[in-house]
Amino acid sequence: MTRFRTLTIALAATLAMSLDARAADGPLDYRVLATSRTSTMEQELNEAGAAGYRFSKAIGGKSANGGQEVIVAMAKEVNATGQGTRKYRLLAASKTSTMQKEIQRLADDGYEYRDQAVFKSAFGGNEVVVIMELDPSAKDARPSYRLLATTKTSTMQKELKEAGELGYRLLGLSIGQTAMGGDEIVAVLKKD
Repeated sequence: MTRFRTLTIALAATLAMSLDARAADGPLDYRVLATSRTSTMEQELNEAGAAGYRFSKAIGGKSANGGQEVIVAMAKEVNATGQGTRKYRLLAASKTSTMQKEIQRLADDGYEYRDQAVFKSAFGGNEVVVIMELDPSAKDARPSYRLLATTKTSTMQKELKEAGELGYRLLGLSIGQTAMGGDEIVAVLKKD
């Protein structure tokens, strides 16, 4: 009897995993968003979220039309139901201390870091943009985020090592310009 029960449990677990794998490999519908303004991108992210799309990837740079843009790919499962409306915030700040505070404030409100990109802002600098997502179906975890910014790779190495020893894991890494005009390595880390 126990052998039959063990075999039944193993078969059920295998079936459940294969169903999850098929659902994850089901047909997807993609939507690509592109704009040169962060406020417009946040609005477009939220419109796509209301239509059932989820954030997938982001990049910033010069597009084929010659302009500097933030480009975001979003996806939704074609046959999925009950995904809930996700909300998005796009953060762009020339001061890393301001960005750190904004990321943590949103995390305290239930948002999660999704990605970061660099794009040339209207002021001529390469701005780091962070995308945060609020998933209404996510459990109520309030992680701690840390933003590190420095001009030297050796300093970044030291700060990452210290943060890692405290349990922070690296989520994103990019190079952007500060309000003073210098290039900084910007790292976003998270600790659950």
